[in-house]
Amino acid sequence: MEHREALTAYVAAFVDELAQVGVKHAVVSPGSRSTPFALLLAKHEDIHVHMNIDERSAGFFALGLAKALKEPVVLLCTSGTAAANYYPAVIEASYSRVPLIVLTADRPHELREVGAPQAIDQIHLYGKHVKWFAEMPLPENNEDIIRFVRSFCARAASTALQSPRGPVHLNFPLREPLVPIMGDDQYFHNNRGWGPLVSIQNGELTVSEMEFKKISEDLTEQDGIIVCGFTDHERFAESVTVMSEKLGYPILADPLSQLRSGSHAKTNIIDCYDTFLRFEEHIEEMQPKIVIRFGAMPVSKALTLFLKKHKAAKHYVVDGGAEWRDPVGTATHMVYCDEALFCDRLIPLIEKKENMNWLEKWRKLNKVTKSALQSIRDEKDLNEGKLFSILGDLLPKGTNLFVSNSMPIRDLDTFFHTNDKDISIYANRGANGIDGTISTALGISTVKEPTVLVLGDLSFFHDSNGLLAAKLQKQNLTIVLVNNDGGGIFSFLPQSSEEKYFEQVFGTPHGLDFSHLVALYGGTYVKARDWEHFEESLQRAIHSEGLNVIEVRTDRQENVTSHRRLWNYVSREILLSNHGETNENSC
Repeated sequence: MEHREALTAYVAAFVDELAQVGVKHAVVSPGSRSTPFALLLAKHEDIHVHMNIDERSAGFFALGLAKALKEPVVLLCTSGTAAANYYPAVIEASYSRVPLIVLTADRPHELREVGAPQAIDQIHLYGKHVKWFAEMPLPENNEDIIRFVRSFCARAASTALQSPRGPVHLNFPLREPLVPIMGDDQYFHNNRGWGPLVSIQNGELTVSEMEFKKISEDLTEQDGIIVCGFTDHERFAESVTVMSEKLGYPILADPLSQLRSGSHAKTNIIDCYDTFLRFEEHIEEMQPKIVIRFGAMPVSKALTLFLKKHKAAKHYVVDGGAEWRDPVGTATHMVYCDEALFCDRLIPLIEKKENMNWLEKWRKLNKVTKSALQSIRDEKDLNEGKLFSILGDLLPKGTNLFVSNSMPIRDLDTFFHTNDKDISIYANRGANGIDGTISTALGISTVKEPTVLVLGDLSFFHDSNGLLAAKLQKQNLTIVLVNNDGGGIFSFLPQSSEEKYFEQVFGTPHGLDFSHLVALYGGTYVKARDWEHFEESLQRAIHSEGLNVIEVRTDRQENVTSHRRLWNYVSREILLSNHGETNENSC
């Protein structure tokens, strides 16, 4: 009984402190060694427990929850390889700055490295991919240990939230018996009940007023661009668009910047750069002297090459997480400052630029390119580019759109343009993998509806286990499955020229009938016959409950041909537009 009392007091103190510091959700996978945590998490009235049988799926489900909430989510599993299955999600959380609190139950020290079952080395299991690791002490029921476990809980939650946000890992060795005393609530509040043991305040990173003045002087009267990658800062959209207006700088906005959709001003948002930056002959005059970059590196390879080409420019990389985000190797100034605060502090120091010729060049090029790209809507056959071109029209206001990696995120970048619908766009662009896509989207849909997931067939297959969460938890999710029977993105890469081996090694056709998989998990499956049928099916799915999958069958080779044909057409339209400008000027 003494052991059970100590176990209960210890684990209950930790669980209660989670609630006290604001943690509301825990994703739990069943297992024996984690029994006390699972039971007491389920018992606590302020914590919502989500059960997920597959740890790999559970990790990404928690990732999606934390992405949507922008707050820490607990991830709990038993000892052994269960914890190893969290690794892909932990890596993604690390690189995409998502706060997770990973709790792994472990064998006690006397059962380690002696051949005991389900015992692996869990110390620093996730290496440098977590912000903080702690091996917790064995449970005891005394005031010092109870205070210690509560303080470490608060520290874990705070560390996960500190910029840059990310995962933390606590490892708990536990001895049997593992069932806590469940009938007494006193263990939760420990005769306190007035709030967290310790209040931790996280502030915004900034630089001195003198530095802001120097930067403002640097930017004045110079032609520049603002590049925005992934960011989820709530105030950033308004702040950066106001700064853009004063500087006369165009904003090259990645779809994950959350700048392409919303109520903020979008006059200076450039959303077709991925297309027109491919044509060097049309952008000879577009040579910035200043580049201000916010957030993660954008998806566009054309933009990456453009930035590399202009190394002579001054490149300001602004990062509120104080990390070295410079994959192109062009940074001349690293500014460790909250992104919205950076804009807000600079705006009063900048005089509004009078000559807007530079900005107008970008606007015009963007307008001509967008008009040409819209021609893909004339395609009669089901087409991946057209899908993303019309998606913005079809989705209702406030939709949460999750897009998988490989071709879908690239087609989103090219064809999803500005709108006022407040569509929040998500993707796992930390490590850029295709794993865990369904599970992450389901995590988001748990707290944000409606959620629509667009993914390829390989991504769908790769995380098909994730569909179980939709069935067991009766979640609502609309999935648009783009099926080109293999790895479509490889058809755009140089290895596609190796025709003899391409299909075997890269194309990897599978010939799967996904309707059976959807039926297995109790979902509704529709195979789109044409565009009209697709639009009707999408509207019906979004307004229906449960799991709804709409399959759009496309042809890989035709998709490549269609993209290249469209790029050639855009180039011709830009050329004609430039000639028209010359003729007008000469008249």
